Amino acid sequence: MSLIEKAAKRLEELRRSGAQLPHDAPHGNPTAAPTPEAVVRALESRREAGVESAVPPAAAAAAPAVLRGMPAMTGEMQSPPDTVRPTRTGTTTARAVAIDLESLKARGYVTPDAPTSRIADEFRVIKRPIIRNAQGRAGARIRNGNLVMVTSAVPGEGKTFTALNLAMSVAMEFDNTVLLVDGDVANPALPRLIGVPEAPGLLDLLTNEKLDVSEALVKTNVEKLTVLPAGRQHRRATELLASEQMAALLRDLASRYQDRIIIFDSPPLLPTTEARVLATHMGQIVMVVAAESTSQNTLNQAMATIESCEHVMMLLNKASRTETGAYGYYTGDSAR
Repeated sequence: MSLIEKAAKRLEELRRSGAQLPHDAPHGNPTAAPTPEAVVRALESRREAGVESAVPPAAAAAAPAVLRGMPAMTGEMQSPPDTVRPTRTGTTTARAVAIDLESLKARGYVTPDAPTSRIADEFRVIKRPIIRNAQGRAGARIRNGNLVMVTSAVPGEGKTFTALNLAMSVAMEFDNTVLLVDGDVANPALPRLIGVPEAPGLLDLLTNEKLDVSEALVKTNVEKLTVLPAGRQHRRATELLASEQMAALLRDLASRYQDRIIIFDSPPLLPTTEARVLATHMGQIVMVVAAESTSQNTLNQAMATIESCEHVMMLLNKASRTETGAYGYYTGDSAR
């Protein structure tokens, strides 16, 4: 018996049982009725799977696409609005966040829509030697030169403010992209500051071998800026950052894109051990020093903890005026 004959026979059985079919309705639309072939395929696929349909025969005939596991095409479903929006990329899910650039600009941060502000000009000067070192333009290529850690001796000196501004400024380059990593795993600031989720992130990549890097990254509405959150807190975070998994992850991140500068917002050096461990992987370190606040002795102690990195730059923060050889700016923001 042919497929058409099977379908016709099945439809006749449905009519005899009293089922109302779409094309039998007085005002039914013939073009909307399922074809006999579709009905047979739907019913036979259910039998082959060993599943008895809980849908009445009339409903099964009216919606064969649903029975085959396909969505009914009744209009595009829209997710409720949210700050973080998942998007499909191949077989993985990429996350995206819309940073409130107006809010950041009002708080003294660099933003792409204010390229001529004083803070933008200052970070143009700050980023230039960092980019040169990362790309080997200043002479011999620096090992891990595109891994840049922004830190401070103690909390409150403005390292997060500096890290985010530096990332924004590098993202405005034509020839570079930037990955901003929330390395302050015990006290992450970026979720509060720009709205990225805390997890999955850096620590999750070190503890979950099934998690792909692309699943932890967060795209932003700044075209060349991507963020890697800190991840779920872990009681052995220091050991994780010192592990071979961390070294392998950094090698992957550093080599995946040749034009990428990776900026770590690190914990302060003296009250934590995580920053000292991170420093062993870095090619460049930016040490943020609060003007008229951080003592010379405190700074010397902090510098002694990062002797493994040869390229350390000093950045004077919260200065009332720019002094020779230093970059000074002030913000009332509480970013650490």
